[in-house]
Amino acid sequence: MIYEIALLPVHNELIETFRRAFAEVAPLLSRAKGYGGHFLAQGIETPQLFHLIVRWQSLEDHTPGFEASEDHRMFMMGLQEYFSEEPRVYHIEGAAFEL
Repeated sequence: MIYEIALLPVHNELIETFRRAFAEVAPLLSRAKGYGGHFLAQGIETPQLFHLIVRWQSLEDHTPGFEASEDHRMFMMGLQEYFSEEPRVYHIEGAAFEL
């Protein structure tokens, strides 16, 4: 089990519409092979920075798996206009909490 952590910087004036757009594209993520749940959290000190945490069965399920898929392309197309800069993504394993 691994976790993808994506830092999603959103334009301040688009925060509320970003939330709605994410809800619309989330099913594309949820149906991916190896998907085990996700959590979207908004920063308190930096409300324009969202943290997307996704649980995957393996790193390969996320990349190249989901990232190489048409669903990922559509997922990103639905969110791209809201980003103030390129999202940053990294992975961790063995978390001490449950989602």
